[in-house]
Amino acid sequence: MREQARKLPVSCAAWVTLAALCASVPARAGGPQDFARIERGRYLTIAADCAACHTDPVSNSAFAGGRSIETPFGMVAAPNITPDRQTGIGTWSDSDFDRALRQGVRPDGKRLYPAMPYLYFTRMSREDVLSIRAYLNTVASVHHAVRANLLPFPFNIRGLMRVWDAWYFTPGEYKPDHAKSPSWNRGAYLVEGPGHCAACHSPKNFLGADRADQRFHGYSLQGWFAPNITADRQRGLGNWSDTDILEYLKKGHNRLAAASGPMAEEVENSSSKMTDADLAAIATYLKDQPGETADTQRIAETDRYMKVGAAIYSDRCAACHKLDGTGVAYLIPNLAESSSVNSRQPLTALRVILRGTRTVATRSEPTGPAMPSFGWQLNDAEVAAVATYIRNSWGHAASRVTAEDVSKARKSLAARRD
Repeated sequence: MREQARKLPVSCAAWVTLAALCASVPARAGGPQDFARIERGRYLTIAADCAACHTDPVSNSAFAGGRSIETPFGMVAAPNITPDRQTGIGTWSDSDFDRALRQGVRPDGKRLYPAMPYLYFTRMSREDVLSIRAYLNTVASVHHAVRANLLPFPFNIRGLMRVWDAWYFTPGEYKPDHAKSPSWNRGAYLVEGPGHCAACHSPKNFLGADRADQRFHGYSLQGWFAPNITADRQRGLGNWSDTDILEYLKKGHNRLAAASGPMAEEVENSSSKMTDADLAAIATYLKDQPGETADTQRIAETDRYMKVGAAIYSDRCAACHKLDGTGVAYLIPNLAESSSVNSRQPLTALRVILRGTRTVATRSEPTGPAMPSFGWQLNDAEVAAVATYIRNSWGHAASRVTAEDVSKARKSLAARRD
């Protein structure tokens, strides 16, 4: 080797020596040479929508943390998960990372709050978790210190999480159901594991734990109501085809609905970048989830509220959503066939009427239509009437919305930054 190197120019000799040294060093699992693992980790990071919480909204530094996460008990901030050794996870071992994601325990032994969805990530395999770590090792290192615990006393005492975990956390990888199809099992893994769909779509008890008897039946958070995503025909996805679900997750729009609010962010950052096969698997799994029993009686068209609501709808809403509520496929939501319209709580309907919203724009559906605010035009009683009308027309049946409900929604929305 030395004789050959002396016969080459200095620069060439250096490259020969460097190549020989590199060849003598085995590729470390998860290291920069392991491109297949890194790519797998990149995809799983997208499926888990890690960027949504861990990207600083001010500097927009990917995975540098700092975003405040709203919980029923106060705010927590997502930490820096870049390879920075002082403020990120650069000094963590693979076991440290795996323990945090799948057991909710930091390297110093302290418990994480369930705003970090370890309750669902525990369903992932160690191999998948270390693939995510391999990918995160490749992102830009950002020096950004984050104070994560912003909770008030006594919730800021992390030691309490030992009791909470003992009551509500069941660790363990996902085990395939061999009585189901491979697509169903893939969908179950994605929904129950990295996708952590229940974190938003399952009702919680007074301590913030999922209610097992109402999985995916819908839940209020961040000023929105995450709708029922079971096979329920009245309030869930029972009337959606598998294609409807796939298109919604891929495009943010389908023939019935359009994603806005937190779901728009999820589509933009996560599901729109997933494979069609995985989205079809998610649809297969969700369509097999049992719905709730709803015994709500429809409010009659002769009701005074309904008459007032019908007049307001005709004047303010029908130009876009049409008199029959069918809207425009892939552009303006179909209120007549929208199961989320008659959700258990009217929070989303009231928010959209009062403040308006913009739907998501994706590569396959680049137009993200917006609905204007009507809160400045309509008083509380008028908003209540039109919301009641929409939730009890075209075959829908839902509880009456009152002026008091609207007043509370106005005050709540006024206090929000988003």
